[in-house]
Amino acid sequence: MPWLKEQEAIRNTKPAKKTKTTPSRQQLPRRKIAKVLTQIKQLPQQLVSLPTGKQPQHRRSLWLIGIGGSAIALGGIWFFIEQSLPQTTELFTVVRDETLTIKAADGTILQQTGPATREQLQLAEIPEPLVQAFIASEDRRFYRHNGIDYQGVVRATLSNLRSANVVEGGSTITQQLARILFLNQERTVWRKLKEIRLSQKIEANLTKEQILERYLNLVYLGEGAYGVADAAWVYFSKPVNQLTLPEMAMIAGLAPAPSRYSPAVNLAAAQQRRNLVLRRMREDRVLDAATATAASTAPITLNTNSPKRLQVTAPYFTTYIQKELPKYIAAEDIEAGGLIVETTLNPQWQNAAETAVKNTVTNNGRWQNFEQAALVAINPRNGEIRALVGGKDFEKNQFNRATQAQRQPGSTFKGFLYAAAIATGLSPYNSYLDAPYIVEGYEPKNYSREFRGWLTMRDALTSSINTIAVKVLIDVGFDPVIKLAQQMGIKSQLQPMYSLALGSSEVNLLELTSAYGTLATQGMHAEPHGIRRILNRSGEVLYSIEHQPKRVLDPGSAAITTWMLQNVVQSGTGRPAFLNRPVAGKTGTSDESRDLWFVGYIPQLVAGVWLGNDNNEPTWGNSGTAAATWRQFMRSAVEDMPVEDFPERPTLTGRKGSMKAQPIKPQRVSSSKISSSSRNSDNNNRSRRSYRRNQQEANVPQPRRRSRRRDERSATPTANPRRSDRTPTTPQQGALRERLRNLRQPDSPRKELSPAQTNGSSGGSSTDYVVPTKE
Repeated sequence: MPWLKEQEAIRNTKPAKKTKTTPSRQQLPRRKIAKVLTQIKQLPQQLVSLPTGKQPQHRRSLWLIGIGGSAIALGGIWFFIEQSLPQTTELFTVVRDETLTIKAADGTILQQTGPATREQLQLAEIPEPLVQAFIASEDRRFYRHNGIDYQGVVRATLSNLRSANVVEGGSTITQQLARILFLNQERTVWRKLKEIRLSQKIEANLTKEQILERYLNLVYLGEGAYGVADAAWVYFSKPVNQLTLPEMAMIAGLAPAPSRYSPAVNLAAAQQRRNLVLRRMREDRVLDAATATAASTAPITLNTNSPKRLQVTAPYFTTYIQKELPKYIAAEDIEAGGLIVETTLNPQWQNAAETAVKNTVTNNGRWQNFEQAALVAINPRNGEIRALVGGKDFEKNQFNRATQAQRQPGSTFKGFLYAAAIATGLSPYNSYLDAPYIVEGYEPKNYSREFRGWLTMRDALTSSINTIAVKVLIDVGFDPVIKLAQQMGIKSQLQPMYSLALGSSEVNLLELTSAYGTLATQGMHAEPHGIRRILNRSGEVLYSIEHQPKRVLDPGSAAITTWMLQNVVQSGTGRPAFLNRPVAGKTGTSDESRDLWFVGYIPQLVAGVWLGNDNNEPTWGNSGTAAATWRQFMRSAVEDMPVEDFPERPTLTGRKGSMKAQPIKPQRVSSSKISSSSRNSDNNNRSRRSYRRNQQEANVPQPRRRSRRRDERSATPTANPRRSDRTPTTPQQGALRERLRNLRQPDSPRKELSPAQTNGSSGGSSTDYVVPTKE
């Protein structure tokens, strides 16, 4: 066809021109590649030479922008990495995050939570073959790199490629330490970059020995063991310095994959891994061939045990400490963890307290019908809790009866009542009538259901007379008693009612014991606490106690009250608490003996005991059992403690009170007649005690005889009420009796009570002779 011939002629006439202007499709890529390579080669010259045209200037700008942007991006990444890393001071930490360690006053560990290491060892305490085994297994070039072993990374990569599996890691011991302390296990480039930079910082600030020591104490080695000391205990039940060479190699081989190589899970894999570690030690020339061979053929003999970090000492106390932490440090610090709490607990005293509680419940609980007991011991001078037992068995019941149980204190509250009475200026020799008494419908009754006539305040406290306690409360007033009790340490709410004198308002053992400690320190109260210091994992102090006791009672009133409470232990209801040193204290029994108490103290230590049932069921015992429990504990606690005396009782003559009484004015006060059984008890064999009681409690004497006896008492006070109704004495006899009475009570002339105070009851004289009875 003509058109085809024309086109063929065109192609035949212009072959050279086409070749020069348009390259073939096969030649085009090669030329572009060559052109790009030429531009790359010329790039340095273009960067330093001035442009001669518009096109070179444009290209130079693009390259500068690209390089600058890359530099900025890399700088930003580097900046954010640096900002995310811990401060240099934190690099010296030896504690993992998310942990809590509670220590006793002597530094021993009471409890740990989280991935904590129970035994922190110095590098010198770790056997050298064990250190060499870890280096051979984890980082053979440890002493020749600065945190990153590039040669090791290449070697590990090649080994893993040859075996088609991950058989060797490229992380150094320093990188592993950085990951343990500051990073997590996520597999991201960002985490790896931080790990590399953090390792370099650790190497720059710590020596190789410090790095090794931290690593060997913190590395996780399976079965709940953190660190080589824990691993030695978990797998072989022995300290690290008693491990054999095969055992050391086995522990070192656990680090890469503890769950896979644990002999408790896969004995064959553990043995294979152990032999690999021994072979590497031989290659590193730290073992000779014979030793390595012998260790490789040795069987693995396990003697497993639970990790020591799971063991808890004084669980009631440590649980109390954990609940107290939010009072002292911020929530974010608690959440971050790594905390070390230094407490006030004395481990020896704690053991003695736990033994006393256990023995009391075991030996007395069944036949006295109580199932639980609690004990608290406090240093009254600084408020430190030295021992705390909240029950007989923490594993069965975690309820803390020392800090959580609110119970009626019974007659132990009388210590605060009489302290308030003394502080208002009353004398311990002021007398009150122990007789049936009803005030506004409330009728207090004595534990013995008996009445004893006229008694001094001191004797009434010694024998724990309830009727007189209510009368003292009326003379002092609700507000002064409640205010003083709260200032002395009672935190629970106290109700202003007549039964307050007998301990009707509920309190807990810790606050009751702390309040009695105020008397031991002559009126200075220190808040009870169990924490001395709280440190973060870098060793920075987050909280430290500031010991600042506060005066809440004048020294004279405290000394007089202590003198009265000493008589309770020497001659009264607290005699089972007697020690061969000065002791003061008070027993207490709530209604139907549901709660049995004793709180006692010496100048250096105050302790309180409670016995009872969680369901509030009545017991068949008495407070003497609580006092005996107190004595059992104190005998151990004071074994090496020097004897100290209480301050002497101050002079009573001319003494003025330090607080003002606010007497209560009841609208209805009455007394009931004593039953014939009380009047005629022991008729066949009347003793001096029954004779005195019947004479004092005679309710309906002849009016004329009662008037004559009152006149006789006004003229000549008698030393013995049993003789007050006899024939009037001569002046010489009266003077002699007055002199004898003053010798016995040198600073306290007898105070006659007004009719308002006695509520119409007949008068009587005081006596020092009191027969102790139950409360």
